[in-house]
Amino acid sequence: MKRADYFNQAPELIQHLLEQEELLKQQAGATFGITIWELVKLRASQLNQCAFCIAMHTKQAIEQGETSNRIIGLSAWRDMQFYTVEESKALELCEKLTNAQSIDDTFYHELSALFDDKSLTTLTIAINAINSWNRVVKMFKPKVEFNDS
Repeated sequence: MKRADYFNQAPELIQHLLEQEELLKQQAGATFGITIWELVKLRASQLNQCAFCIAMHTKQAIEQGETSNRIIGLSAWRDMQFYTVEESKALELCEKLTNAQSIDDTFYHELSALFDDKSLTTLTIAINAINSWNRVVKMFKPKVEFNDS
């Protein structure tokens, strides 16, 4: 079944999402780092089983210098020694927010020991943004393409 071409049906809204993505990339680079941003986008997409976004964010992570072992291990990050303490906490936050879990004071304190307020705010909004993209893409199911070249 052919689904709506969401890019062309609501171009003004999509443009806002694309502009948000560019701003988040800038803010991530200036606060907690592009590596964490790429990891949480890919992890949220895995949790949401968004095939299009998994393909896209895997490619983007590789372009940013991410290793294949860290990408492969991401679904079991807790059992891998590939991730820094900051990356692990960001991934834990990503999972909690993606799964609509509560953020208790203890976990918030652990986060705030690693990330300043601006970084935490940017990270939270970045996780929200990828979850939003995952839901839009799961609705309209664009063609999934992996580039192996």
